[in-house]
Amino acid sequence: MSSLNALKPLTALDNFSQAAHGVLVTEVTDLAIVSMAIPAETNDAFNKAIKKSYKVERPEVGTFSQSKTDNARFLGLQQDQMFLMFDYTSDRAVEEVSAKINGSEQLSYLCDQSDSWVTLRISGENCLEALERICPLDIDPIVFPVGSVARTSMEHMATIIIHESEGSYLLLSLRSFAHSFLHAVTTSVKNIT
Repeated sequence: MSSLNALKPLTALDNFSQAAHGVLVTEVTDLAIVSMAIPAETNDAFNKAIKKSYKVERPEVGTFSQSKTDNARFLGLQQDQMFLMFDYTSDRAVEEVSAKINGSEQLSYLCDQSDSWVTLRISGENCLEALERICPLDIDPIVFPVGSVARTSMEHMATIIIHESEGSYLLLSLRSFAHSFLHAVTTSVKNIT
């Protein structure tokens, strides 16, 4: 009888990376994504918990808060609901976050979304030009500065766009659209004149 090989996780886009026309597009595979729903009655306690555990304030809707702890980003997506993205490669993201935030009481409802999304980083001197072709939002840095986050659609696919640093954006779309989403982004880059 042969021994079984250990299972190895596969990324949605096989660690895609491509540079063209002053733009680098790469698949990001080392971030956990945990959705957080915060009941109204635990709002204050939750805010204190993330300040104590992650040393950040809760973000306003449309912005993110960056923590040095696990390189965590709290994405303010809507009232009483956030995503937490952080450096993590294990399959126990919810348990780790719950221990830091919930402790002994239920301050938020958590769900691991890591396998539900494909994440692309688009960066470089012409990345804004590529994004403007497919993103219906005004993402000019004056209107959508570093630290901004928004839900939108790109080529009819649900997308979360994060302006993570100057000349660099994170794009999240549903994993089931991974190849179509990548095609939309790389085609837009290809069409830069």
